Amino acid sequence: MSRADTPAADAADAADNAAAGAPPARRPHPLWTLGLLRSELLTTLRRWRTLALLGVLAAVPVLVGIAVRIETGDGASAGGGPGGGGPAFIAQITNNGLFLVFTALAATLPFFLPMAVGVIAGDAVAGEASAGTLRYLLVAPAGRTRLLLTKYATTMAFCVLATLVVALSALIVGAILFPLGDLTTISGTRITFGEGLLRALLIALVVAASLIGVAALGLFVSTLTHSGIAAMATTVGLLITVQILDQIPQLHAIQPYFFSHYWLSFADLMREPVYWDDLLRNLGVQALYAAVFGTAAWARFTTKDIST
Repeated sequence: MSRADTPAADAADAADNAAAGAPPARRPHPLWTLGLLRSELLTTLRRWRTLALLGVLAAVPVLVGIAVRIETGDGASAGGGPGGGGPAFIAQITNNGLFLVFTALAATLPFFLPMAVGVIAGDAVAGEASAGTLRYLLVAPAGRTRLLLTKYATTMAFCVLATLVVALSALIVGAILFPLGDLTTISGTRITFGEGLLRALLIALVVAASLIGVAALGLFVSTLTHSGIAAMATTVGLLITVQILDQIPQLHAIQPYFFSHYWLSFADLMREPVYWDDLLRNLGVQALYAAVFGTAAWARFTTKDIST
């Protein structure tokens, strides 16, 4: 489906009707909102940039799995106790391919996943403005608030999709290169492979939820400019800056408020019993960023002068 088949085209027709003196459009029907969301999802997922980002994310587990396989094939030791490789679980991959899922998520979360989300969020509004389609979307009976919520929902859907792509790629590569079976948690207890799969899915969802703050920040930046490239670059730059600041010991007092501080807390889901403290702190910080920057994005977007 092309952009001409989307609500943006309907909006352009509405603009022409308005110019011709036709009656104003009626309030949007809920099904129209679902159509707008569907259009945004399809438009985002069909872009070459989005497909390239997903391809890079899917390639990371492949590279990690091959590297570990070559290392063990050369006789290097990849052993160690449970959790011996830290949050990346890399010491356990040769014993159970399911650990490649946890390792891949730990490897992509600090940069690759948030960078991809930052690109999508940064382009959400600014990209429409630079392409000249934003004003047509606003003429349609969506309203600025509804359109902004649709953009954010699309970005969050990409968060879930990108995380699942990493997890699924890692699971397939792990099953091909390494044995699967019951696994040992960080606490040293044994769980079945089925329970391990459920925990892997829960970890993937927690990782996706960890990107809520980045998505809200990127969407806010996207409302500040008419250049999609500038919005994407600014969002990625802020991401890198926050991660650097999170590593400076002198800033320990404010580091718990950085959106990236508790990202690797998902490893606590592989403990028995599960440690919930940092997991809940992470979700709380993400909710705070979503509320603050989501409100800022709404305030900016609903008062923004859209002339192009």
